[in-house]
Amino acid sequence: MKNYHQSSSHAVYSIRLHIIFVTKYRRPFLSKAMLSFLETCINDVLLAYNSKLIQFEGEPDHIHFIADINPNVNISVLMNNLKTASSRRCGLAFAEEIKAFFKVKAFWHRAYFVASIGGAPLETLKKYVENQGKGKSKPLP
Repeated sequence: MKNYHQSSSHAVYSIRLHIIFVTKYRRPFLSKAMLSFLETCINDVLLAYNSKLIQFEGEPDHIHFIADINPNVNISVLMNNLKTASSRRCGLAFAEEIKAFFKVKAFWHRAYFVASIGGAPLETLKKYVENQGKGKSKPLP
Protein backbone atom coordinates (compact mmCIF):
# COMPACT_ATOMS: atom_id res chain seq x y z
CA MET A 1 0.00 0.00 0.00
CA LYS A 2 1.33 3.40 -0.94
CA ASN A 3 2.02 5.78 1.96
CA TYR A 4 -0.33 8.71 2.10
CA HIS A 5 1.23 11.98 3.20
CA GLN A 6 -0.14 15.48 3.22
CA SER A 7 1.86 18.64 3.09
CA SER A 8 1.59 22.21 4.20
CA SER A 9 4.01 25.07 3.69
CA HIS A 10 6.26 23.81 6.50
CA ALA A 11 5.49 20.12 7.00
CA VAL A 12 4.86 16.79 5.34
CA TYR A 13 2.76 14.61 7.61
CA SER A 14 0.54 11.59 8.08
CA ILE A 15 -1.24 11.63 11.43
CA ARG A 16 -4.05 9.10 11.61
CA LEU A 17 -5.96 8.43 14.79
CA HIS A 18 -8.37 5.69 15.84
CA ILE A 19 -10.93 7.30 18.16
CA ILE A 20 -13.69 5.78 20.28
CA PHE A 21 -16.42 7.62 22.20
CA VAL A 22 -18.78 5.68 24.47
CA THR A 23 -22.14 6.76 25.81
CA LYS A 24 -22.59 7.53 29.50
CA TYR A 25 -23.12 4.33 31.47
CA ARG A 26 -22.73 2.50 28.12
CA ARG A 27 -26.45 3.02 27.54
CA PRO A 28 -27.37 1.53 24.15
CA PHE A 29 -29.55 4.22 22.59
CA LEU A 30 -27.76 5.27 19.39
CA SER A 31 -30.06 4.40 16.50
CA LYS A 32 -28.97 4.05 12.87
CA ALA A 33 -30.38 7.53 12.21
CA MET A 34 -28.39 8.97 15.13
CA LEU A 35 -25.21 7.21 13.97
CA SER A 36 -25.62 8.65 10.49
CA PHE A 37 -26.21 12.10 11.98
CA LEU A 38 -23.17 11.71 14.26
CA GLU A 39 -21.00 10.79 11.28
CA THR A 40 -21.96 14.08 9.62
CA CYS A 41 -21.28 16.03 12.83
CA ILE A 42 -17.88 14.41 13.34
CA ASN A 43 -16.97 15.11 9.72
CA ASP A 44 -18.03 18.77 10.02
CA VAL A 45 -15.93 19.34 13.14
CA LEU A 46 -12.90 17.63 11.62
CA LEU A 47 -13.17 19.77 8.50
CA ALA A 48 -13.21 22.90 10.70
CA TYR A 49 -9.86 21.70 12.08
CA ASN A 50 -8.40 21.10 8.61
CA SER A 51 -8.66 17.39 9.28
CA LYS A 52 -10.50 14.56 7.55
CA LEU A 53 -12.80 11.70 8.51
CA ILE A 54 -11.54 8.48 6.92
CA GLN A 55 -13.90 5.85 8.36
CA PHE A 56 -16.86 5.89 10.77
CA GLU A 57 -18.92 3.12 12.33
CA GLY A 58 -20.95 2.78 15.46
CA GLU A 59 -23.00 0.58 17.71
CA PRO A 60 -25.83 1.50 20.07
CA ASP A 61 -23.42 2.37 22.90
CA HIS A 62 -20.30 3.71 21.15
CA ILE A 63 -18.72 5.01 17.96
CA HIS A 64 -15.37 4.24 16.29
CA PHE A 65 -13.78 6.44 13.70
CA ILE A 66 -10.49 7.05 11.96
CA ALA A 67 -9.37 10.60 11.35
CA ASP A 68 -6.49 12.13 9.44
CA ILE A 69 -5.38 15.01 11.67
CA ASN A 70 -3.60 18.24 10.81
CA PRO A 71 -0.35 18.60 12.81
CA ASN A 72 -1.41 21.99 14.19
CA VAL A 73 -4.34 20.43 16.05
CA ASN A 74 -4.25 19.99 19.83
CA ILE A 75 -5.70 16.50 20.19
CA SER A 76 -7.34 17.03 23.59
CA VAL A 77 -9.03 20.22 22.37
CA LEU A 78 -10.20 18.41 19.24
CA MET A 79 -11.64 15.50 21.28
CA ASN A 80 -13.51 17.93 23.52
CA ASN A 81 -14.93 19.81 20.54
CA LEU A 82 -15.88 16.60 18.71
CA LYS A 83 -17.79 15.32 21.75
CA THR A 84 -19.38 18.67 22.62
CA ALA A 85 -20.51 19.55 19.10
CA SER A 86 -21.77 16.07 18.23
CA SER A 87 -23.65 15.72 21.52
CA ARG A 88 -25.19 19.19 21.24
CA ARG A 89 -26.28 18.78 17.61
CA CYS A 90 -27.59 15.26 18.16
CA GLY A 91 -29.35 16.46 21.31
CA LEU A 92 -31.23 19.04 19.30
CA ALA A 93 -32.07 16.72 16.42
CA PHE A 94 -33.07 13.70 18.57
CA ALA A 95 -34.23 15.37 21.79
CA GLU A 96 -37.12 12.99 22.49
CA GLU A 97 -35.09 9.82 21.93
CA ILE A 98 -32.26 11.05 24.15
CA LYS A 99 -34.63 12.26 26.88
CA ALA A 100 -35.69 8.64 27.45
CA PHE A 101 -32.11 7.81 28.53
CA PHE A 102 -30.64 11.03 29.96
CA LYS A 103 -31.88 14.12 31.79
CA VAL A 104 -29.49 16.33 29.83
CA LYS A 105 -28.58 16.28 26.16
CA ALA A 106 -24.88 15.55 26.83
CA PHE A 107 -24.61 11.80 26.40
CA TRP A 108 -20.91 10.98 25.88
CA HIS A 109 -18.85 9.55 28.72
CA ARG A 110 -16.23 12.11 29.75
CA ALA A 111 -13.38 9.75 28.79
CA TYR A 112 -12.39 8.78 25.28
CA PHE A 113 -9.97 6.45 23.51
CA VAL A 114 -7.49 7.73 20.96
CA ALA A 115 -4.51 5.93 19.46
CA SER A 116 -2.25 6.68 16.57
CA ILE A 117 -2.51 4.08 13.89
CA GLY A 118 1.27 3.92 13.72
CA GLY A 119 2.56 1.07 11.61
CA ALA A 120 -0.74 -0.76 11.20
CA PRO A 121 -1.84 -0.67 7.57
CA LEU A 122 -4.76 1.68 7.08
CA GLU A 123 -6.79 -1.02 5.32
CA THR A 124 -6.49 -3.32 8.38
CA LEU A 125 -7.78 -0.61 10.67
CA LYS A 126 -10.52 0.42 8.26
CA LYS A 127 -11.76 -3.20 8.15
CA TYR A 128 -11.65 -3.38 11.97
CA VAL A 129 -13.79 -0.22 12.29
CA GLU A 130 -16.07 -1.33 9.44
CA ASN A 131 -16.80 -4.65 11.21
CA GLN A 132 -17.93 -3.01 14.44
CA GLY A 133 -21.44 -4.11 15.21
CA LYS A 134 -21.30 -7.04 12.80
CA GLY A 135 -19.88 -9.63 15.21
CA LYS A 136 -16.74 -10.00 13.06
CA SER A 137 -14.31 -7.87 15.07
CA LYS A 138 -10.96 -9.44 15.79
CA PRO A 139 -8.16 -8.02 17.93
CA LEU A 140 -5.77 -5.78 16.07
CA PRO A 141 -2.37 -7.31 15.20
